[in-house]
Amino acid sequence: MSSRRDAPRWVVYSCGKTNEHLPGMNMSSNAMRIPSVDALLRDESAAPLIDTYGRRAVTDAIREDLTMLRTGAGGFDSDSISILGRVEGLLEDSAAPSLKRVFNLTGTVIHTNLGRAPLPEVAADAMHEAAMGAVNLEYDLDKGRRGDRDAHLEDLICELTGAEAATVVNNNAAAVLLTLSALARRREVPVSRGELIEIGGSFRMPDIMKSAGVKLVEVGTTNRTHAKDYEGAMSARTAMIMKVHMANYRIEGFTAEVEEKTLADIAHRHGVPFVVDLGSGTLTDFERLGLPHEPTPMQALATGADIVTFSGDKLLGGPQAGIICGRKDLVAKIRKNPMKRALRLGKVSIAGLSAVLSLYRDPDRLEQRLPVLRLLTRDAVEIEAQARRLMRPVLDALGGAFSVQVVACQSQVGSGALPVEQLPSWGLALTPSSGGRGKVLDRLAAKLRGLPKPVIGRIADGALLLDLRCLAPGDEQEFVEQLLSGDKGET
Repeated sequence: MSSRRDAPRWVVYSCGKTNEHLPGMNMSSNAMRIPSVDALLRDESAAPLIDTYGRRAVTDAIREDLTMLRTGAGGFDSDSISILGRVEGLLEDSAAPSLKRVFNLTGTVIHTNLGRAPLPEVAADAMHEAAMGAVNLEYDLDKGRRGDRDAHLEDLICELTGAEAATVVNNNAAAVLLTLSALARRREVPVSRGELIEIGGSFRMPDIMKSAGVKLVEVGTTNRTHAKDYEGAMSARTAMIMKVHMANYRIEGFTAEVEEKTLADIAHRHGVPFVVDLGSGTLTDFERLGLPHEPTPMQALATGADIVTFSGDKLLGGPQAGIICGRKDLVAKIRKNPMKRALRLGKVSIAGLSAVLSLYRDPDRLEQRLPVLRLLTRDAVEIEAQARRLMRPVLDALGGAFSVQVVACQSQVGSGALPVEQLPSWGLALTPSSGGRGKVLDRLAAKLRGLPKPVIGRIADGALLLDLRCLAPGDEQEFVEQLLSGDKGET
């Protein structure tokens, strides 16, 4: 005779509560028998799930679903097919990567939150090749002994910038931190008050200097700094003079700043190096491309800078990296600093950066081959034509809940580069057909973010604006198809 413990259990869902019964009791039509974990694992429908996700993951997902059933959460069906269907959904959601491609229709070309500069295909291929197996990262193939990972990039950087030597770390904040730690630890560094910037994520230049063990000496005022201010700050404890490019803001009006050539002369007269942090940094003449002027490492070195630091994943158009170039003796000292190992680049980033830097050897075709330059220089007439092509499909996808208009708008470079300059662009303004714009637009923006390839726009002037500058013509079909495959109507 079976004991109560061995008897099968039955659960009836009623108003979110569960009632347990033994066989022979009078069951309502809502009574459901819940299969065991073992029975579900033996079900033929579970085999492909186990093959794809592994037995442990499938078991955990089944237990999670059965727990919900037993507690009455959701009122789901309890047959094996329904349970394993829900389990498959759970497994798909948990296995899906959180990092995914999106459509950047924000109007910010180099968007820090969306991964900054898009890479050229040649760089992506190089990174994939390096990731797939062993490479000579720190191995000298000619000499058959240990080598230096900087060797894969140093000659190329020096060729393009005119520097004597170069090294590379994880990002430009790391480049500044390492440079300060190696060349100025426990000493003083004068910096203009107008250059004590805060970069993304609330990282501030004074905090970076403090972390490097450097004493900041503020000179001048926020809007006006003169050569005499630097001269007055020099002492036996001065390690260098540092100039920080105001990459993410501008001060206009009654202003004054000291030219780099003058700062270099002051530094060298006092026997200390002159360091320039460009923040973004580009290796091409932006004015030649019809874009606003942006200082280059080549110009900084030519005016007397001993060390220049800049980013790899902003205007340069490569993967995340911080590049340090300049005098050979100073770069050697920076490279020997213990922090260098903690901040160094891995093989995948080195491969990608090398491929991008190689494109700069052919400046005549750089604009077409480097995505970030192609997007920054994209013709507004071309973008307008694209907007007019997409207006009707987008309107159809929204099912009458929104009006769609082709509108002129302004894009921006992003990531602190050229902060006040704007790029003429075109986009689609999605406006609710009924009232309650704020909440309706928020729901629409959330729905677009929930697409298989999320669409990220910006809400402005009572509409959800999709700036099309960064939508490549080759991506139009994918963009439209996923919109049309979604649910129409009110959001």
